[in-house]
Order: sequence, then C-alpha cells, then structure tokens
Amino acid sequence: MLSAEVIAQIAAELAEADREHTVIPRITARWSEATIEDSYAIQGVWRDTQIAAGRTLVGRKIGLTSKAMQQATGITEPDYGVMFDDTVYESGAEIPVDHFSNVRIEVELAFVLKHPLEGPDCTLDDALAAIDYAVPALEVLNSHIELEGRTIVDTISDNAAYGAMVLGSVRKRPDEIDLRWVPGVLSRNGEIEETGVAAGVLGHPATGVAWLANKFHQHGARLEAGEIILAGSFTRPMWVSRGDDVLCDYGPMGTIACRFI
Repeated sequence: MLSAEVIAQIAAELAEADREHTVIPRITARWSEATIEDSYAIQGVWRDTQIAAGRTLVGRKIGLTSKAMQQATGITEPDYGVMFDDTVYESGAEIPVDHFSNVRIEVELAFVLKHPLEGPDCTLDDALAAIDYAVPALEVLNSHIELEGRTIVDTISDNAAYGAMVLGSVRKRPDEIDLRWVPGVLSRNGEIEETGVAAGVLGHPATGVAWLANKFHQHGARLEAGEIILAGSFTRPMWVSRGDDVLCDYGPMGTIACRFI
C-alpha cells in the first residue's frame, strides 16, 4: 500500500489537474503497487480538501455498472465517487467544455433518497423502499489521468471520472414505472449515437444503490436522506466537443438537452 505522503501527493496532483483542466500520468505507471484501497484513500483526501475549500457534497456516482461501460473501459467491477453542488446542471444548460478534460457523455438514471440506507445486507427491495424518486440524468465524464492503459485504481483515484450531471425534469416514484425498461436514445447534433435500456445496469438501475450502501458499510458509513445517487450508464460513453448539441430521449421519463460551449 502507498504511504500517507504519496497518497496526499497524488490527491494534490489531481486537485491541480482539476483546476487547470489537464491530465497527469497514470498512477499505476508510477506506483505499480497501488491498490484499490489506496485509490479510495486518494479520492477521500481529494474530497476532504474540496469540502474544506467550501464545496458542498450532494450525492454519489456509481460507475462501471453495465457490460457496455465495462467493455468500453476494460474495467470489470463497479466504482464510486462524490458529486458536489456546483456540478449539477438542469436540462437546457450550456456547459463550458473548457471546464473538463476528455469530455464524454453517459446516459443514466439518478435516484434521490427519502430515507438513509445502510448495509451490510441491503437488497434491491431495501433500496427501492429508501428512494423518493428517479430522474433521468446525463453524466459528463471528466478524466484527469491519461486514458491509455488506465486501471480501476487510476479511475477511482480520479473521483471515478465524474465531472458533472445534467438532470431532467420528470420524476417518477419506483412504484410508478418499471425502471428496468426506461430507454435512452442519445443524439449528438441530431444524429443518434447510442441507445440502451436501464436494465443494462446490473439488471435493475437501483441495484447499484444497494451495492453502494453495502460498500459504505465496510467503511462505517451510510447513504443519507436527500442524497442524489447517479446509478451508472446503460450506454457507452459518447465524446463531445465545443459546439455540440446533445439530446437524450428517455421515453416516458422525458428528454434532456444541453449544449457544450
């Protein structure tokens, strides 16, 4: 495992890369002994410095929950990161592309909790009972580590590559709609690029919420009421550039539009 000094050094490098919208060399290329535990420790140091600087944590993202995403990244297990209030956009937003590095879009559902949720034996039914509502969401990926050859250690350290999310306006309680069959048709500049259904995320998009609650229990923590949980993509990531118009149609859950400027 990495020393506390090295963990702090890497967290500082990532914070600088976030400020400057640049990328750093792969952690695993420099410290081949780094473990998944090290990567969450790096993420934790970075998170705590952001909170100390005045940012407000509003939720968690779960990543790499679908076969599409695992195949796109070569990584075979889920991960998670944190989301701050200044990264949340509403549909129709203009998003500055210069705020991010390696900018890509993913199609997801987000869940807002009405009750706390904790492991160790949290099930899908427990997660559904704790969810207030689901809302469609696009995730903007933001990678501060060079992409070629990266591992899950690199990705987790980099806050699971989270950059921002764009939320739709249609909210559904879990008992109002079969969340497994919510579709996503993702277009860039009027051309369909990716399609999928939410069942692609672990068989049910809320399964990841239960997984995360059980993960948190290992660290003596729980998910809190009011948190937003971004549940993972059911399409491959789509690259975007300045000037791109993005539209995603979620069928009965409406659409999300945004433009990158």
